[in-house]
Amino acid sequence: MEECDFCSIASGRAPANVIWEDEASLAFFPLRPAAVGHTLVIPKSHYEDLFETPQPTLSSLIQAVTLVGRGLRAALGPDGLNVINSAGEAASQTVFHVHVHVVPRWHGDHFGDIWPPNDAYASEVKDEIAEMVRQTLSP
Repeated sequence: MEECDFCSIASGRAPANVIWEDEASLAFFPLRPAAVGHTLVIPKSHYEDLFETPQPTLSSLIQAVTLVGRGLRAALGPDGLNVINSAGEAASQTVFHVHVHVVPRWHGDHFGDIWPPNDAYASEVKDEIAEMVRQTLSP
């Protein structure tokens, strides 16, 4: 199997503009940032997506995301931050190494709203879906 791009960056075999790292995680600027300060945070170990990643790695990853987000807020003073993870091709994941985007946002920036407007579900549909999910989460 060919090594993924993010594994190459994590191992130091591919260049990246790294802004932070520790033993478990790495934060760097993507090649095509969505905004000034847009940062990717990855675990150094390869896992395809959030749901394949073991809990200890997820804990380290969210600590790294929080640290990087605080650093971006202090350095750039954005009005807000988006913290985004995409899992699977249908969710726009293009690099299949779990990663979190930390994107500084400003009022009136070129993004606009990230959530499309939609019609509310009927309460019966909400109840049915809620029960289906509860059943899958029950021990």
